[in-house]
Amino acid sequence: MPKMWRVYSGTDGQSHIAELPLAMKPFRDVEGAHGEGTAMQPASGIAFRAAPPGYVLDWHCAPRRQYSISLAGAAEIEVGDGTVARIEPGDVVLAEDLTGRGHVTRVVGSQPRLYAIVPLSDT
Repeated sequence: MPKMWRVYSGTDGQSHIAELPLAMKPFRDVEGAHGEGTAMQPASGIAFRAAPPGYVLDWHCAPRRQYSISLAGAAEIEVGDGTVARIEPGDVVLAEDLTGRGHVTRVVGSQPRLYAIVPLSDT
């Protein structure tokens, strides 16, 4: 099962990472689709990105609250306390570290990483 990670700013000025449960509940929609899903969240758009093997985005904060949804390839996220989390296809990262030192993102392995960025609305 894919994982959900939250990257957030701590009061110590460092980013931290925690695995979160993906809060799924049974649903059935008007078209008849059913299964388990999360509540709808307001978002302002979506962008698809590809990063080559070996790509490193050094220390940076998230530009806004956003989801990064990993579609293919693998990455690592390193936070201020030295914790490194491996992000696999299907994993979701909720990036909320808007202040402080931020985090490092690295594409690992021999495949490019394809991911979707979904900025969250503040409403």
